[in-house]
Amino acid sequence: MYFLRRLRSFNICSKLLQMFYQSVVASVLFYTVVCWGGSISKKDTSRLDKLIRRAGSVVGTKLDSMVTVAESRTLDKLLDIMDNASHPLHTVISNQRSLFSERLLLPKCRTNRLKNSFVHHAITLYNSSQGGRRT
Repeated sequence: MYFLRRLRSFNICSKLLQMFYQSVVASVLFYTVVCWGGSISKKDTSRLDKLIRRAGSVVGTKLDSMVTVAESRTLDKLLDIMDNASHPLHTVISNQRSLFSERLLLPKCRTNRLKNSFVHHAITLYNSSQGGRRT
């Protein structure tokens, strides 16, 4: 954020500021959002959304929220895993496919750690987004 503010103080155009935000700030934030998945707390989500709103005010445009980006990137990662037969999770996810529909069945889990994992969270998003179709 410091460097973003410094660039704005030099009267850099908003397009370059947004490019800097996407390449430096957003890449760090959204790289790990897929790994956090459902285990990120509401407090942490709101703190990161506040950071994104601040960056948006510095850049001068409205930026996507943490939840929106997290859902789209998690769904994209799941679809990439389903398309790549050599991925270690490919067999795990393909075994979860329902015989009657395009939905994926959630794995049975007894602990919150597994319920908050990437697989559980991604399958829930996949099922709620009409079979994971990209729009």
